[in-house]
Amino acid sequence: MGLFWYPDRHVDLDKPDKEQLHRHYVMTMLNRLQSMFKYDGLPDTIPQKWLENYLLCNGSCLWVEDGPDLIVTNAAIGGIPDRYYFPSDAIVANPYVKESTRGTYKIGEKCVLMRNDIYMRGVLPLLEEHARLLTENYVTMNLSTILARAMLTITALDNQSKESVELWLKKLIKGDISTIGELPSMIGNQDRSINITPFQSVAGILTDLIEERQYVKASFFNELGLNSNYNMKRESINSNESQLNDDMLHPLIDTMLAMRKEALEEVNAMFGTNITVEFNSAWKDNEIENDLMLETMEAETEATEEVEAAPENEEQVLINGTETEEDAEVVEDKVETEAETTEEVKEDRPEEQTEEEQPVELVEAVTELTEAVEDIAEVLSEDAEEEQKEGEENV
Repeated sequence: MGLFWYPDRHVDLDKPDKEQLHRHYVMTMLNRLQSMFKYDGLPDTIPQKWLENYLLCNGSCLWVEDGPDLIVTNAAIGGIPDRYYFPSDAIVANPYVKESTRGTYKIGEKCVLMRNDIYMRGVLPLLEEHARLLTENYVTMNLSTILARAMLTITALDNQSKESVELWLKKLIKGDISTIGELPSMIGNQDRSINITPFQSVAGILTDLIEERQYVKASFFNELGLNSNYNMKRESINSNESQLNDDMLHPLIDTMLAMRKEALEEVNAMFGTNITVEFNSAWKDNEIENDLMLETMEAETEATEEVEAAPENEEQVLINGTETEEDAEVVEDKVETEAETTEEVKEDRPEEQTEEEQPVELVEAVTELTEAVEDIAEVLSEDAEEEQKEGEENV
């Protein structure tokens, strides 16, 4: 399937070319997927765009040496199957490599087979499926948009009536308000020489087509790990509803990344390279967000477990599930201060005190406290009397 060159073609706007439109959607989607992965350490003889093209379109590629250069190329899988019924040979028939490079290789010996996914399907079947639906949707939407111009049809039984209707339409386009016809026989259209048939509105059809287009695009993006909302509710949705499809975003792209990493480990070991791969662009941003979300959930879980496991009488200062160093020092100082105070109180007490002396000292302390309260009450009463006298004198 040729994917990189299409000659200029005449485009008929009145009749969309479904084949060309289908290819347009496939190519546009492939362009987006070129930014899914980022490679570091690739040799100059292996451009990333052609490596990804082999994987995305063919489902696999073969790493092999072409003279002194390390290259990737398409290869046919065959030979005697192994114990898991997977072919053991890779046949290179690329006419543009050296003659010594062409031939049959034992997979894993002097070559490495890199897969896009476990079954080496690639993404073309997935792209073509959604591209076909988008193509049909576009053609139908285009036809509905054209028919939306025809709000009604006007039919005339004779040339004179037809000319009268056309003149009315021309004046209407210019902005002039006029009537149709001047003949007495046309008054009230009693002879039915002019008939007007209103068309059914296509607004509802267009709305359904737009929603279908939104769903197909979102379904495609979700298959390839990009979150795109296709909720058809007319009102707003909450965060839980917007995250309902998060679980389906990762399985395919995680498999694609794992297959690339597994093959690069073999390449690095066999050819002495140091090539790495990771997610890129929006896929990398999603991975970072998911990692942060998992870390937050783990921190909250640990904090909850610490609180549940702590004794009831133990003082703990927790902030977002973690105890800061300053808070720990405050708690330690408080405990030390209470211990010192207790020791001082114990030292101030007489070591030996009879039971008879303890009540006497208690009575004396109560008596002194009572006398002090009475003195304070007398002072307060005197102040109140003075204020009352001053108020009467002012009056």
